[in-house]
Amino acid sequence: MAHQQEKPLKISKQLRSKAHEFLTSRRNADSLMNIINHFDAGEDLPSCLLTLEMIFTSLLKERHMFIEIVPLKPVEKTEENQFKTWLRNVYEECFTKILQCLEHSSQKVQMQGLATAMNILSHEGRFPLESKGSFDNYVPLMKLKSVLMKLLSNKQNNMQLINKYTEYLLFDDVLFFTWKILPSLTAKSNPNEVYIMNYLILLEKLNVYQNAETKFLCGSGNVSGAFFTFDENIIKKFLNKIWHCVMHWEHTPDTHKQVLIVLLEKVLCHLEKPLLLTDFLMDSLDVGGAVSLLALQGIFTMIQVHNLDYPNLFAKLYSMFEPEIFHTKYKARLFHLSDLFLSSTHLPETLVAAFAKRMARLALVAPSEDVIILCNFIGNLILRHPGLKCLLNNPGCAAASTDPYIMEERDPLKSNAIISSLWELQTLQNHVIPSVAVAARFINTPLPSVEWDLGQILENTGDDIFDKEVKKFSKLIVLQFEKPVGASIGKGERVMQYWNL
Repeated sequence: MAHQQEKPLKISKQLRSKAHEFLTSRRNADSLMNIINHFDAGEDLPSCLLTLEMIFTSLLKERHMFIEIVPLKPVEKTEENQFKTWLRNVYEECFTKILQCLEHSSQKVQMQGLATAMNILSHEGRFPLESKGSFDNYVPLMKLKSVLMKLLSNKQNNMQLINKYTEYLLFDDVLFFTWKILPSLTAKSNPNEVYIMNYLILLEKLNVYQNAETKFLCGSGNVSGAFFTFDENIIKKFLNKIWHCVMHWEHTPDTHKQVLIVLLEKVLCHLEKPLLLTDFLMDSLDVGGAVSLLALQGIFTMIQVHNLDYPNLFAKLYSMFEPEIFHTKYKARLFHLSDLFLSSTHLPETLVAAFAKRMARLALVAPSEDVIILCNFIGNLILRHPGLKCLLNNPGCAAASTDPYIMEERDPLKSNAIISSLWELQTLQNHVIPSVAVAARFINTPLPSVEWDLGQILENTGDDIFDKEVKKFSKLIVLQFEKPVGASIGKGERVMQYWNL
């Protein structure tokens, strides 16, 4: 094992030695070629990447590859310029090989490849290969585009690489020019699922607004204004152009869910014509599961902000309350959005009674933490609509056998909920978990004057319930009856009858 650890260290030391030889004198060009040959052989790639990074960042910083360009005047064919031209060709070839490491099977090599590529790109931005006019600060767009092309692979999931790339999006120049390049890399036809997921993951990481702290990866010093202008309106145009293509892709269930997440959290508020998404969101509502929940949030935003009219919304919302919803990570969104939709006191009591009854029926099969939410939700509905108090005292429907409520009915107005009762809550008062039983007992006492805070309740989890119960009785748990003496066991232990300790 020690021998295996020493070998990479020895190789790394040899590579650094050859790099210093080359940087010391151009006569040692063979040392650079030896490093590249070692890199091509695929041995100890992280050390090779670090060595090439050291070489090319030094060459860029010292301007050993810089060629003065004079308009309308050809470059002189001096020995110096020929050597610089050769170096630049080697530099471009090596940068391509460095990018190929982003497709390597080893995640360590991928991460180092991205770090090396971005560091070299940063130095080329600060120390350009050619004069670019009145100032030398710029972003090497072709190299940045090459990096993004590797991130948007159609062969492998690059979530980890994209997460690493977010470190560079904290620089305003990288963020702005990533937006600028992205439309040219957006597939116009139907790409495969891998590409779509990589694209959506990257899009989710991109901010539309300028970072709170102004930093430049490729700019040196205070170059704001002279470097470029971070124009948020231009970025929004890029975003609208991109999203027009994304919406025409054919999505799988996984990409469908991801595209809704990005739409709701990043895109919707910046679209020029959001009402064009109406058909997409309506179709998504019929998919079921997490997709329908996310689409519901989009519909709510469209109704609230853009005055969208959706007459069958409450029937669709009612149909989402199924036992499967408690096993999705987006169930909190359903409770939150339902609370908003049912917040109006002008809704028909027949409609609200159907929601209260359905929640009560689902509470019989829901996880403990969700039962508490449902009980408080039902209590809030009764507070908003006092006419629902008839559900609390209806002795003719006090059991499942005499309950007129039709659980299978998809139309809430035809479910007969208003002539039923909440016998389910009476049953839950015998729940094994005390906090759940207490939550269901609100029907036995006068209702509070204010509603329960569902937002705070949603933050609690099953672990919170368990911890609270343990803390209640922790003082009653006796850990030791007799004071221990050394390592011996107290008298009366049955183990002492069979073992000598």
